[in-house]
Amino acid sequence: MNISIVIPLLNEEESLQELHQWIVNVMTANSYSYEVIFIDDGSTDGSWNSIQQLAQQNPNIKGIRFLRNYGKSQALHAGFAKAQGDVIITMDADLQDSPDEIPELYNMITDQNYDLVSGWKKKRYDSVIAKNLPSKLFNWAARKTSGVQLNDFNCGLKAYKNVVVKNVEVSGEMHRYIPVLAKNAGFGNIGEKVVIHQARKYGTSKFGISRFINGFLDLITIWFLSRFGKRPMHLFGAMGVLMFIIGFLSALYIGVIKLYKLYNNEPTILVTSNPWFYIALATMVIGTQLFLAGFLGEIILRTKNNEERYKISEVL
Repeated sequence: MNISIVIPLLNEEESLQELHQWIVNVMTANSYSYEVIFIDDGSTDGSWNSIQQLAQQNPNIKGIRFLRNYGKSQALHAGFAKAQGDVIITMDADLQDSPDEIPELYNMITDQNYDLVSGWKKKRYDSVIAKNLPSKLFNWAARKTSGVQLNDFNCGLKAYKNVVVKNVEVSGEMHRYIPVLAKNAGFGNIGEKVVIHQARKYGTSKFGISRFINGFLDLITIWFLSRFGKRPMHLFGAMGVLMFIIGFLSALYIGVIKLYKLYNNEPTILVTSNPWFYIALATMVIGTQLFLAGFLGEIILRTKNNEERYKISEVL
């Protein structure tokens, strides 16, 4: 199979028929063998009924329905697990991503041997203050932090080699950072393509300004995980040892000064009246806790089991 198109959605009933026909036209014109996997992320409208109808009309349509809304990352995770195509295309269901971009994205993967190609919505039809400016700031921070030189991390229109999606773990709210996860997994040939951004035709956006706040927090998380996720003791252990040494040296300093003054019959104060005593105590306690945090992190990494991430009610 040439292409798997993975489409997570939430309450997009109005756009599904039109999107389906648009995709079919592109696939037919280019003689691709394909499958379209719709992941209904807990929709409360008639989206699942529409997906069922499309599956009856077209055997290439497949569907996954979550019992409730689990988020885009979980929807993509389920879609990636089911996808069988040589190239996996992800796109949104709101008609703002154009299926006409699929052939060129496919060729960049197959002919130019990219591991991943991310869309870049260079010209956007969104509010400048509410979305465009925060998005530019967010993408700048993501480039600087991750080292992946993309202009639009948030673009839902992306293409991947099958091997990439099968080896990248998308969890939490990390769908924005799949290129970073791919790079950390060893897939470094990442490209970018300018794509058309369509104005929203139906419904309303499911994302508000809070997604940028969450995005920055996720960026910090992925930076930490990429550097220390497999070796937490290297961070927490080193910090703990450093803090403990500072505390120990402070305590040693207090003891030496106290004994020196007593030996020379000089006036002295109680150890507990010396501010260095509390510095020593606090730093040794903090150092011990940090060291234990790193130690526990190492134990958890070696004993963790895969947890249940979402519940699926129906599969087509």
